[in-house]
Amino acid sequence: MQETRAFLESIGLPPGDLHELPSSDKRFPDGAQYRVEIPSTEGPRCLEAVLEEAERLGVRVHRVSQGSGVFLLMDEELDDMARLAREAVVEVSLFTRPNAAWDTSATSRAPAGGAVAPTSRGQEQVVWALEDAKRAAWHGFRSVLVADLGVLAAFDRMRRAGELPSDMQAKISVMLPVSNPATARVVADLGADTINLTTDLTLAQLAAIRAAVDVPLDIYVEVPDNLGGFVRHWEIPEIVRIAAPVYVKFGLRNAPDVYPAGSHLETTTIALSRERVRRARLGLDLLGRYYPEAVTSELGAEGLALVAEPLSVR
Repeated sequence: MQETRAFLESIGLPPGDLHELPSSDKRFPDGAQYRVEIPSTEGPRCLEAVLEEAERLGVRVHRVSQGSGVFLLMDEELDDMARLAREAVVEVSLFTRPNAAWDTSATSRAPAGGAVAPTSRGQEQVVWALEDAKRAAWHGFRSVLVADLGVLAAFDRMRRAGELPSDMQAKISVMLPVSNPATARVVADLGADTINLTTDLTLAQLAAIRAAVDVPLDIYVEVPDNLGGFVRHWEIPEIVRIAAPVYVKFGLRNAPDVYPAGSHLETTTIALSRERVRRARLGLDLLGRYYPEAVTSELGAEGLALVAEPLSVR
């Protein structure tokens, strides 16, 4: 076993989980340790609600993310969401879909097939996921959620070839399981700009992943029920200390799964969006009490995939 641990160290990976919980000296480009993300912001009305509640409660929201997919938003909705984000100087990340769980895949619905659900089933779904990324770029968005390794690799090649804007970012979805330093290194090498980690990792496991990669980590401190339902607010100070640079991500327990969202669920999704911001206020208050020296970013800070003006050619 010691030989294996030594080999892992020789290739730049930690020899095991870091139970000593070392402080991370890595930072966002502006020197910040943490930023705030509000997930499941399903369209312009939800974004509007997030921004209103953030102003009311004094929460600095750096990023919102959406889960239903670019293809489930109309052009007008995308433009409205982009306008709101530009005015508020907030990053928006939209999901690239469809995937296996949304089509006729029997494997994704089988008892042992859960890991297949977020993957792109067949090359046609790879095409459609990349089309979602291109459509997001056309409307000015500079960040998309990716849940498939092949899509990530192709996305990075398209970005390098100029088929996507060079500043377009790939945010790894929590649905693509990243649970150890070796996997985190793989997705970073494939072009991931930020990595959403599996929701049940211990502090020691988070510290080991941070030692292996430099890109920001996205970490749920309150987790939707279908991803575990964990409430970890009291760990925020330690997560910020050991995992920086980190997006502290406020999901919501005891909330319905609204994907795919739409106007039939708008009252619910807006209410959920407001409560996520309230949870963020609670979490930031806790962070302020127990780690007051933690540094966050200003709005519009360097490294954010901010929404640009729409591209002229679609």
